[in-house]
Formats: sequence, C-alpha cells, structure tokens
Amino acid sequence: MIGSAIVTAGAAALSDGRSGTIPNWITLPPLILAPLLYAATLGLEFGLQSLFSAFASGIAPYLMFRRQAMGGGDVKLFAALGALCGFDPVAGVRIQLVAFAVAMVAALTAKAWRGRLLSTLAGVVAMALNWVLPSRRRLRVSDELMSPIRMGSPILVATVTCSIPPLTRVWSI
Repeated sequence: MIGSAIVTAGAAALSDGRSGTIPNWITLPPLILAPLLYAATLGLEFGLQSLFSAFASGIAPYLMFRRQAMGGGDVKLFAALGALCGFDPVAGVRIQLVAFAVAMVAALTAKAWRGRLLSTLAGVVAMALNWVLPSRRRLRVSDELMSPIRMGSPILVATVTCSIPPLTRVWSI
C-alpha cells in the first residue's frame, strides 16, 4: 500500500499544482477502499486500524479546515494517506507533520528570496502575542501572512520521505 500512497500523493500534487484543487476522484477511492482491502486480506483488526489511522490523520487538518486554514482536498488527502498506511497507525500523522514542516521551509525560503523574511517572522510573533493580548491591544498582522500555500507538493515530498524507512526494512529482509 506504500506504492498506492505515493501514487495518490503524486496525483494530488499534480492536480494541486495545475488547478489549485485536489478532486474527490483522487482522495475518496483510497479512503473508502483501503480499510475494506485491509479487512478482506489481513483481517478485521487491520481494517479497523486503517479507519483509525484515517481518522487520526484527518482530524487536525479537518479542524484547520473548519477555521479556513486548509482546503478540503488537503484534509481528504491526509485521511486517505492515513487509511492507505493503516498498517502503521501513526504513519499518516507522521506524513502530516513532515508535510507541514516541508511547507513551512518552502514558504520561509520563498519569503527570504523575496526579501520579506524578517517582516514575516515579525508578523508570526505578532500573531502569537495576539493570543494572549486583550482585544484592544492586539497587534495588526499583514494580510500577506494569510496567503494560501498549496499543500499537494509538500504532501508528496512527505509521503515519499516517510515511505523510505518501511521500504528499506522490506528490502533488507
């Protein structure tokens, strides 16, 4: 199923790069079929583990989606990757964390390239302080900090990166 996760993430990255969307036909089939295939081939326990992994991988992105901080296609992709990697219940969460780190590095690199890194970091500090400051004393944050980041490519990089250790264990046997 690792290969299926890489193919799914690759198709999503290609679609996200071209159109800015990740369509349902990429994310829903693996999300539905992976638990069923795990249950049919390895037993009910693995099917349930795949469902749990999909939930664990999708809950934080879903909460971000509800706050309009992430797109719905990204949420479904994270859940689908969790379901595909259901043999390891934390693999989807690991992919998610690596994807966020890759996206952060890419965004900060782009800001540095444009000469906007320091103002961006100052804005991040202001956003963090706004959590604890009373509403009348909150700092203004530039709208530039709220620009969207396409997550398809970072998710692909994270999926491939997180797939290397399991593949090397299989090949070393």
